[in-house]
Amino acid sequence: MFDMKPYELYNFILCLVVYIALVAVFSVMIAYILRLTLKLIRNGVEDDRIREEYEEKAKRKKKHRVWNCIDRVVTVVICLVLFVAFLFSAYIQVFADNVNTDIPLYRVVLSDSMSKKYEKNEYLFENGLDDQIDRFDLILTHKLPDEFDLRLYDIVVYEVDETLVVHRIVQIEEPNAQHPNERHFRMQGDNVHVADKFPVRYEQMKAIYRGERIPFVGSFVAFLQSPAGYICILLVLLGVIAIPLIDKKIEKEEKLRLSILAEEESADNLTQ
Repeated sequence: MFDMKPYELYNFILCLVVYIALVAVFSVMIAYILRLTLKLIRNGVEDDRIREEYEEKAKRKKKHRVWNCIDRVVTVVICLVLFVAFLFSAYIQVFADNVNTDIPLYRVVLSDSMSKKYEKNEYLFENGLDDQIDRFDLILTHKLPDEFDLRLYDIVVYEVDETLVVHRIVQIEEPNAQHPNERHFRMQGDNVHVADKFPVRYEQMKAIYRGERIPFVGSFVAFLQSPAGYICILLVLLGVIAIPLIDKKIEKEEKLRLSILAEEESADNLTQ
C-alpha cells in the first residue's frame, strides 16, 4: 500500500476490483434475502417462530442480555485486534527502508536463506553460530554500528536491487588500492553454500540483527501488508458493520409483527 512496486500496485488494483465485485454481488444477495425475510414476517409466515423465540427470550432474559454483552465485547475485541495488527504491519512497511534509525525496528524475513546451518559452511559450526532465522520470523533490528566496528559473522540487513536481504558477514576486505576509503563485505546466508556474488558496501546496509526474533509472526504481518490482506480487513469490517444493522432491521420488524398479533388477539377477545 505504501511505495508499491508496479506488480504490487497491479495486484492491489486487481484485488480491489475483485473486492468491489464481491461486495456488489453479496450486497444484492443480502438485500434480496433481507427483503424476502421481511416479506415473510409481514405476511405472517414466521409468526410461530417469532412467538417461540420471544417467549424463550422472555424466559431467559438475563442470560440473553449476558450473551448480547459478550457478543458485543467479542466484536469490539476482534475489531481492535485487526486494527492494531494492521497499524503494526503498516508501521513495519513504512519504516522498512529506514537507515541507521536510533529506534529498533521490526522486519519480516521473507527468505529461508538463514533458516539453518548448511553442512558445508564449516565456519558456522566452528564458531558456534546458532542465531539462525526462519522464514516469516519477525526480527528486531538495530542501528548499524560504525563501518569499522562491524565484525566478522555479524548479521546485517542490506539492500540489493531495491530488495532487502538479511545475511551474515563471512569475509571483510579492508581498504586497499581498489577501494581505499571503505571496507567491502562478503555476505552469505547460513543455508546457502556460496557467498553473494558481489561484495556489499556499508552504504547499502540498513541495520544489524542481534538475535531478537518472534518466530512465525511475520507470516501474519506479511499477509496484512499484501493486497489480499487489505481486502480481507475491509471484508471483515464490512461484515462487522452490516450484520448488526441487518439483525436490528429484522428484530424491529419482528417486534412490529408481535405488536400487530397482540392487537389482533386483543380485538378477538373483545368480540368474544
